Amino acid sequence: MEISVEDLLKLPNPNIIDIRPGQKYNDNHIPGAINIRFATLMSVPERYLNKNETYYIYCQVGMTSLHASQVLRAKGYKVISIKGGYEAYILGR
Repeated sequence: MEISVEDLLKLPNPNIIDIRPGQKYNDNHIPGAINIRFATLMSVPERYLNKNETYYIYCQVGMTSLHASQVLRAKGYKVISIKGGYEAYILGR
């Protein structure tokens, strides 16, 4: 399941997670996003995610976040990948 950047930006207060390495997040990120590295989120999702909340995740181009969202949804979390990742956000601004 994916959402476009355009549709994401229409949502009131979405829970956005940037799964890129910390330095990329520190360089720039979607406003309001928190940084939880891919490996960390995949190994202990229960530490960061609540099964009653919906989360929107992104990586650089959308492939890793799409995979992560599929795995996390299979574990019962409500996770949607942001189509095209951070690059789609930069191009869409």
